[in-house]
Amino acid sequence: MSGIVLEKKNASTGMTKKEFISKFGSLLGLVLLVITLSLLNAQFFTVNNFMNIANQTSINALLALGVLLPILTAGIDLSIGAILAISIMMMGVVTVNFGANPFVGILVCLVTGAFFGLVNGLLLTKLRLPHPFISTLGTMNIARGLALIVTGAAPIAGFPVFIQYFGSGNIAGTVPFSFILVLIMAVLIHIFLNRTMTGRYIYAIGGNKEAARLSGINVNKVLVLVYVLSGLMAGLAGLVMVGRVNSAFPLAGMGYELDAIAAVIIGGASLFGGVGTVWGTLIGALIIAVLRNGLNLIGVPADLQLAFIGFVIIAAVYVDVLRQKPNKN
Repeated sequence: MSGIVLEKKNASTGMTKKEFISKFGSLLGLVLLVITLSLLNAQFFTVNNFMNIANQTSINALLALGVLLPILTAGIDLSIGAILAISIMMMGVVTVNFGANPFVGILVCLVTGAFFGLVNGLLLTKLRLPHPFISTLGTMNIARGLALIVTGAAPIAGFPVFIQYFGSGNIAGTVPFSFILVLIMAVLIHIFLNRTMTGRYIYAIGGNKEAARLSGINVNKVLVLVYVLSGLMAGLAGLVMVGRVNSAFPLAGMGYELDAIAAVIIGGASLFGGVGTVWGTLIGALIIAVLRNGLNLIGVPADLQLAFIGFVIIAAVYVDVLRQKPNKN
C-alpha cells in the first residue's frame, strides 16, 4: 500500500511512537524508577535522600556532560577517569605541598584536564589514529601512570577550605553546591550545543563526518575542541571529588569513565553520533544514582547492584540499536 504512512503520528504530540520513546523514554524510566523505589522503601521519597542523590550524582554528571561531546561526534573518551586523577594530583602538589593560593590550584586542575584533552584531540586529528577508542585508551594509561608518579603513589590530604566547598558545601544549608555546579555547566553546554555554530557543527560531524568536511566545516578543529572540553570537565569533576573527601589519590576516578558513558547512552544519546542532549545525559546520570541509592536502601548486595546497572546499560544500547534501524515501511 504505497503512499500510506503505516507508522501513524500521535495527533496531540505530532510524533511517532519511536520518536516519543526516543525523546522521553529516559525521563519516563526515571519517573517509574522513583515510584517503584518509593513503594519499596519509605526512606527513599524524602528531601534528605533526594539531596543525597543530588550530591552523589554530581561527579558522574560532570564527567557525563563532558563525554557527551565526543560521543555526539561518533567518538568516545575513555581517559576521563585517569584525567580526573592526574588533575587532582597536580592540584594537590600545588596547593598542599607547595602551599599555593587555592585559585592557582583550581586553575592547575582545570588546565591539566584541558591539556590531556588537547593531547587526545591532537592524537586523533594530527596522528590520524584510526579511532578515539585507541587514542584515549593510550592517554588513559599515560595519565594514570603520571598520577602515580607525581607523588610516588601516595595520597595528598589537607586541602584549603575553599576547595573543599566544591564537594561538601551547601546552598541554604540543604542543596549541595556540587549539584548547583552541575546545573550551571549543563545550561552552559546546552547553550553551546544549541545556540552556537560550533555546537551545530558537532552534531553535523556526528551525523556524517565526510559530508560535514565537504560542506566547509573544519572537522579537525572542532574535534580538538570537543576533547579539550571533555578533559576540562574531567578536571572539574576532580575538583568536586577532592572537595568531598578532602584528599587526592592517584587511583581516583578508576572505572568512572564507564559510568559516565553509560549515563550518556541511558540518557538517549547514540553511540553512532549526531544524537543526544544535555538534559537526557543528566537524566541518565540520575537514573544510575537513583538505582544505586534505592538498591542500597532496600538491601540489595553491591554485586547484584552491578548486575542491575549492567542490565539497564544493555537495554539502553539495545534501544539505540533499534533506533538506528531503518523503518521497514
